[in-house]
Amino acid sequence: MGLPGHDHRLPPAGPEVEAQERGALEALRAELAPELPGAAALSAGERLDLRLLDGQLRHLLAELERAPRWRNPAWYTGEAAFGIISLLLPRPGGSPQELRAALLGRLNDLPRFFAEAAGQLGAAALPADWAFRAAQEAGALAQFLGAELWLHPDVPRDPELVVAAKQGAEAATHLATLLRGPLAGRADVPVACGEAHLDFLMREVHGLPFGPREALARAEAAFGRLSAELAEDARAFGQDWREVLRGLDAVRPDPEALVATYEHWHREALRAAEACGLVTGARDYALSFVPMPAWAREVSRELYFLFYRSPAAGRAGTGSVYWVTQDGPPPSVSFIKLVHAVHHGSVGHHTQNAFARQAPSRLARLGGTDGALGLVFLSSGTAVEGWACYAEDLLLEAPGFYTPEEALLLKSFERRNAACCIADLRLHLGDWTLDGMREYYRSEVGFPEARIWAESTRNSMLPATRLMYWLGTEQIRALRSGEAERPRAVHDWLLAHGHAPVHWLIPTPPLPAPSGGPS
Repeated sequence: MGLPGHDHRLPPAGPEVEAQERGALEALRAELAPELPGAAALSAGERLDLRLLDGQLRHLLAELERAPRWRNPAWYTGEAAFGIISLLLPRPGGSPQELRAALLGRLNDLPRFFAEAAGQLGAAALPADWAFRAAQEAGALAQFLGAELWLHPDVPRDPELVVAAKQGAEAATHLATLLRGPLAGRADVPVACGEAHLDFLMREVHGLPFGPREALARAEAAFGRLSAELAEDARAFGQDWREVLRGLDAVRPDPEALVATYEHWHREALRAAEACGLVTGARDYALSFVPMPAWAREVSRELYFLFYRSPAAGRAGTGSVYWVTQDGPPPSVSFIKLVHAVHHGSVGHHTQNAFARQAPSRLARLGGTDGALGLVFLSSGTAVEGWACYAEDLLLEAPGFYTPEEALLLKSFERRNAACCIADLRLHLGDWTLDGMREYYRSEVGFPEARIWAESTRNSMLPATRLMYWLGTEQIRALRSGEAERPRAVHDWLLAHGHAPVHWLIPTPPLPAPSGGPS
């Protein structure tokens, strides 16, 4: 999150930590309780801070009871890997000496951290897929520390760092060996969080006004409707909608012009949104498209390594970086346009993050930061992913930006998001097993095999995360429905609140955005 004073640290994970954390969280809740009744007298930002903090504390306490993160091997490998990698990402204002000190601190701490992981995991019932994913990540980290780390231009290969990296790699390799052997887990360990916890996450953390069964009914109705609309819309092309999308997928840019293609559609999306009065795009907060650096090429294939990561709110600087992967065939022009340029760049996450950095709620500036396994605050999800998916459709209101074929692709994306919402709900309600979820992803969503396993494994670890895409989009549509004639005012007002549950904002009449838009 960019908060000062912690860059040299990895989290504690010994046997005493769970009780310590529970005590600390309960003490924070007790300190917070007297503040809640008087919230009406506070500013809007302070009220939102209190609500976000209350929800986050209750969420963390509930997870301690249900599934403490110390029982998830991928928490350790994700924290360790991104504890190192996050230091190597662009760091506004950081000096080489500060980087070296932080890197040395974390490298020296890896043996302790992984030893505590082995102790905690030895007492846990591990799902086999979680152990397998963590073993892959530990192996990738070991490989990274032995080779790619030294390709980073700001990492000096001095003796002290070399020794620390070697010991960290050995600790990671040892943990990977354990996770493939005595800690490999079992396929029959249940992963569903259950209806009561899912209802809690939806109502109290995401701030939704309904629970999982109503959400499931809505998503299944939408999936059926969208499937029928895709079939009907495709008649204009004289072929099945999937064939139309395969035709789009065949149109790919020249690999030599890949970065320029990303930049072009990013600029075009910003221009179209501004010209049509849809939203104020990020003006003074830059986005640079650069090739994936040599130091990250291999490790990015094995980890939850995002090509665009939310800039650390406490150290956001004047712009962000978008990695462009140049290995293998390039993505289609349409995929670059819809996903990379609109969803993540331009008016999607990029503009959203620029607005959020000025939000009156301090926690709403931080909550949508990308962590090792996902967003720092689950409560940010309907705003973060809901907006980015909504932004894709928003550009349909800019005449000529999308082709008719791309409009069909957009509808297929919404159908996919409704299907993934269904899968998330049915898995954690206990209606489906992981195998059932995977078959649904295969037959109804059409994910490639490699993504099916990765997506479903992550879903099993993090309940109520996949549903936030489609339900978040629906919440923003509901927010806008009463202000159809003022899209820019509504959207700027929404984004100015930062990463907070969308439904908490719906009862409040939209107001004009702060003058000047995002920085």
